[in-house]
Amino acid sequence: MLVLGVGGVGAWVYKDLDSNITGADVDAKLGDDRPANLSPGSKNIMVVGSDSRDGVNAKYGGDGLTTMQSDTLMVLHVPANREWATVVSFPRDSWVEISACDKGDGSASSPHLAKINEAFAIGGASGEVAGAAACSIRTVEANTGLRMDSFMSVDFQGFKGMVDALEGIEVCPEQAIKDDKAHLDMEAGCQTVKGETALGYVRTRYAVGDGSDIGRIGRQQEFVEALAAKAKSKLTSPTSLYDFLQSATKSLTTDEGLAGIDPLYDLASELKGIPSDRLTFLTVPNYPREADVPTDKANIVWQYPQAADLFTSLAKDKEVDKKRLQARAKNDLVYASAVRVQVLNGTGVTGRAADVAEKLREAGFTVVGTGNAPETTDETTVTYPADLAKQAKVLASRLPGTRATRSADAAGVVTLVVGSDLDLDELW
Repeated sequence: MLVLGVGGVGAWVYKDLDSNITGADVDAKLGDDRPANLSPGSKNIMVVGSDSRDGVNAKYGGDGLTTMQSDTLMVLHVPANREWATVVSFPRDSWVEISACDKGDGSASSPHLAKINEAFAIGGASGEVAGAAACSIRTVEANTGLRMDSFMSVDFQGFKGMVDALEGIEVCPEQAIKDDKAHLDMEAGCQTVKGETALGYVRTRYAVGDGSDIGRIGRQQEFVEALAAKAKSKLTSPTSLYDFLQSATKSLTTDEGLAGIDPLYDLASELKGIPSDRLTFLTVPNYPREADVPTDKANIVWQYPQAADLFTSLAKDKEVDKKRLQARAKNDLVYASAVRVQVLNGTGVTGRAADVAEKLREAGFTVVGTGNAPETTDETTVTYPADLAKQAKVLASRLPGTRATRSADAAGVVTLVVGSDLDLDELW
């Protein structure tokens, strides 16, 4: 992102750096079963902060990690009119269905529920970024309905190098932070950080605030914004720009379409006119999974229908109002476990209601019963009594193309009639 942020400074400097960028062929690993791009001209770029423990990154392996990991996962949405942009962060503790992926050793993983960053590790089991990125892309696409057009991956060393080339970034922690895992020991108060300290500051989690990944994402977003602002103001000389981009490009892996200075510069030229107040950083609305599964105190789940509304807006290339999204997430929070649903089979296929009910239970919903609908139907429907409108919207938002309608047929529960149009694999 920072390469793009300073893209307008001088294209002539970039030519010497072209060979630094690694291109990865992910297209062959993605297959054909992918979401359609509903807004031609817009772009979704997956940005991964990789914490692979290979090579010079090996010293960060004290926590026992031996596989490639996505320490940070974001999607940059660039609209067709290039007048605004949105960056959506996906917490690494997000509990989602990981897609079936090629593991790079001739075998494939099966779909299963896990933390979202496990996708990068599964696809990267053989050590190839292409496989890691492909599995992350498949997982994000399946859980959001957004089609990814490109990806970028930056590792620890590149991040440190960019910060050092800018002579550090000022941060203002309200409390002292000591975190051995992140190699961090900081005093409270405003200070300029670089090198290991800067890296530790954006990686630390349990030693500051509430110890959540959400808190870390907030610090990371603030740091990236500060980094971008300083890059634009400071990188005015060829020397400082060259040092900055050497660090960035040496640690940068992209899809083959972006693997070069020219395509990156072209993208930067499109983005440089976006006003800073139209670049929005968001985090997928979420809540602790403990609310749905009391034994799970380690993960979070995405909050619906707010998450679905966010993904739909971006798919349709509509700018998201951050304050409105956050207000809705705060004021209209309904846990999946608070949605009592009866599932009726309208397909005529034996066992269909039970299969859908199991998927809903995995997502945290309270299934109170299953049965057969009065007649078969091609259309999946969600109906609800007057006092369960919010609960019904939560359920309907997990069923692509389904709307909730009011009905007085069943009191105290939301009714899902499964039609032949429902694809279990598309259940978010």
